Amino acid sequence: MNKSVDINKEISALEKHRINTWKKTIIPKTDGHKSYLSSLNINDVVFCIGPAGSGKTYLAVANAINCLKNRKVEKVILSRPAVEAGEKIGFLPGDIKDKVDPYLRPIYDALHDMMPAEKVEKKLLSGEIEIAPLAFMRGRTLKNSYIIIDEAQNTSPIQMKMVLTRLGEGSKMVVTGDLTQVDLPKGQQSGLTEAVKILNGIKGIDILKLDVVDIVRHSIVSKIIKAYEKL
Repeated sequence: MNKSVDINKEISALEKHRINTWKKTIIPKTDGHKSYLSSLNINDVVFCIGPAGSGKTYLAVANAINCLKNRKVEKVILSRPAVEAGEKIGFLPGDIKDKVDPYLRPIYDALHDMMPAEKVEKKLLSGEIEIAPLAFMRGRTLKNSYIIIDEAQNTSPIQMKMVLTRLGEGSKMVVTGDLTQVDLPKGQQSGLTEAVKILNGIKGIDILKLDVVDIVRHSIVSKIIKAYEKL
């Protein structure tokens, strides 16, 4: 009898954190992932800081797609700073789309993992899914949208304030980043670092951290990260 009750509780907990997308069902693999998903469902703004491969962006995109699929939002907006790893847009060949797409490729990859290719293209064309560099957010009010700001460690304090204040009625925002991978010019403060200090404790805003135990890439990745942390 007790075993049956325990099994039912496990199934109930599993269903609570299950994310259904058009292509697959995603289930959190760690306690950190479960806490993250719970926070996404409760708060209007969530900051998630964690190492590469910890699922911070992937789970946010999955939750956003689930909300779009179930008509909880009208639009999903995915953005990240377009200046990373020492490269600037002005020095890359091609038009604006050609220039920014390489920076946004990880987001495209996540979408295609959760949606058939034709549906991704259809949603992009209809505007239900928008992928754009952070600079394109200026001056807008983002209503009834699920907004994800990825690689936020590479925002300046001004950029971070700008994007946070774009939030309109019926919208949710997730800000993800890894403070060990800041690609800003030497001496420039990360907007993510400043934001988590200023906004900590505000109702409706949650700040959580994932760790190496939450890494879901190849098992060697967590060992690599731990080795670098010892330097």
